[in-house]
Amino acid sequence: MSDSEMLDEYDFNNGTKGKYAKSYAEGTNVIVIDPDVNQYFPDHDSVNEALRSLLSIVKRQEKKIAEQEH
Repeated sequence: MSDSEMLDEYDFNNGTKGKYAKSYAEGTNVIVIDPDVNQYFPDHDSVNEALRSLLSIVKRQEKKIAEQEH
């Protein structure tokens, strides 16, 4: 973003430069959760727990398919 795109009301006086740089460099993904979903999964821990549960089901299904193919 160029300086010409910065609005006068932006105030970075209390900002911390590079606060998230390390986690971003390590591959952190930012995902926007829709409000209807957010009421059930209000933080990153609840989202990750739900996705890991789903991943467990996916892995079991993949294993079943692989066993059936042999």
